[in-house]
Amino acid sequence: MSDSDPVSEPASDQAHPRFAEALRELGLSVEVRRFPDATRTAVEAATAVGCDLGQIVKSLIFSADGEPVLVLMDGASRVDVERVRAELGAAKVGRADADVVRETTGYAIGGVPPFGHRTRTRVLADRGLLAHGTVWAAAGTPHTVFPLDPKSLVEYAQGRIVDVRERTA
Repeated sequence: MSDSDPVSEPASDQAHPRFAEALRELGLSVEVRRFPDATRTAVEAATAVGCDLGQIVKSLIFSADGEPVLVLMDGASRVDVERVRAELGAAKVGRADADVVRETTGYAIGGVPPFGHRTRTRVLADRGLLAHGTVWAAAGTPHTVFPLDPKSLVEYAQGRIVDVRERTA
């Protein structure tokens, strides 16, 4: 085993404590993989896991008329902010800054999981996530990820399936 190989242990030993507690409360048992190097970007996470970029779940916090909203997007796609604005009926939508992300979720950018946040927010999950049998999401730190089928992931996040990805030409 090389230094870059993941270590798989029980979630309580690997995941952020808040996320491990959320897993316990949901009665959800998942394999959490910890990597020696941070996987702050979708590309880094896909490389570390050994999966397609589209199987990585990006948990992104936006501000919609001053209220935080979580958007779950596959790692190969970008969020179309205008589509998010239209979906929410908001006047203004933009990316939240690092302080808002940490205040809202309890996690730092690069480690935000799809659920188990400090505060309850609206959750939009892009339909593209459903194209995969398994997706990988952060487990509360930039060093940890976990696999789950996308339908269950969206259900645990209490998300609504929408189309908010940027359209490609």
